[in-house]
Amino acid sequence: MKTQINIILILLFYFSLVNAQMEKYNFKREINGVTDTWHKISLPDDLFGKVQNSLNDIRIYGITDQDTLEAPYILKTLTGLTQWIDIPFKLLNQSHNQNEYYFTFKLFRDEIINQINLNFSNSNFDWRINLEGSQNQHKWYTIIEDYRILSIQNEMINYAFTTLKIPDSHYKYYRLSVPSSEQPKFSSAKIYDLKVVEGKYRDYPVMAKRVNTNDKYNQTVIEVSLPMPVPVSFVKLSVSDKIDYYRPLSIQYLLDSVKTEKGWKYNYISLVSGTLSSLEDNEYNFNQRITNKLKVIIKNYDNQPLNIETVTVKGYVHELIARFNKPAQYYLVYGNKRAYKPNYDIINFQKNIPRQLSALNLDKEISIQKTELPIIGPLFSNPAWLWVIMIIIILVLGWFSIRMLKGKS
Repeated sequence: MKTQINIILILLFYFSLVNAQMEKYNFKREINGVTDTWHKISLPDDLFGKVQNSLNDIRIYGITDQDTLEAPYILKTLTGLTQWIDIPFKLLNQSHNQNEYYFTFKLFRDEIINQINLNFSNSNFDWRINLEGSQNQHKWYTIIEDYRILSIQNEMINYAFTTLKIPDSHYKYYRLSVPSSEQPKFSSAKIYDLKVVEGKYRDYPVMAKRVNTNDKYNQTVIEVSLPMPVPVSFVKLSVSDKIDYYRPLSIQYLLDSVKTEKGWKYNYISLVSGTLSSLEDNEYNFNQRITNKLKVIIKNYDNQPLNIETVTVKGYVHELIARFNKPAQYYLVYGNKRAYKPNYDIINFQKNIPRQLSALNLDKEISIQKTELPIIGPLFSNPAWLWVIMIIIILVLGWFSIRMLKGKS
């Protein structure tokens, strides 16, 4: 009898240990389709509002009949890659005629280029330039024409747009022509081969957009609401006005909110400052923040407010690259403000991870139920626990008795 009770207590103790690790977290999702050692898991949008901003409180646990396993993983943010290859060159000559100024560049290496950053010491200008390419300086081919560059400098504005974004071009010589009545004072230039591996974005639908005009501060304030907190790292503004414009702006995100007697008070923190310009794409990248509310503030000065047609919000896809050593029923668990960042060996051996990984599916989210133990007094002082133990003992004794009777017959 005593031996049987000890077995039962050991079983109860084991199952409590199995659940103890997962009970530190608030949510779990069953992982389906584990067939190989290595897999990838894409994190769903509705997870981010329930985890730390650092995403440190994500774990993968596997449950077997004998043990609870922790599967190691590497968190990947699919940000892409931008590589600037600086192409050496020299300014071969400067010349002009009555209507145009010419600048000829010679590359030192046989390279493809696609961007030229120009610097002029002129304080204010607005030029429409042309760029040509040649292999021998005898026959020239048009690369771009009527391309606008400008500089605005006054007591309120210090803005310059002098970057030439061109198609991939492969010439030995490049000639820049500037139609101007004023002499362009060339200062310097940088020539690049810009290689971009696009990141993998997830588009977030804008649930609501509210545009207000603050006449006191000559500002347009755009409040954007998303359906849920998500990791935001990209905003694009589309302006319907077909005019030239230059407006400073800042993009902020909602950090937290407090309810007061006068209503809700929202605390916004700056994400990025920049320029809304008719010359640029008006795309803004910044370090990601998990939020469901954004605010865009546009400084209008004495101009009429612009018509902001659409606001596009995106964030990078997040993936877990996980290793599953043993067969088990695996769960993705999360939601623990006190969890620390896990330290797995696989971070140091990433070259051994296969390039092609199959993706796993996650079931719907389930809240993890916490085991409530009595705070005061011994376990068996709680009648409910006593009845549970007694029922289990009766069932086990009955099972052993039946086996003994069968053995004697």
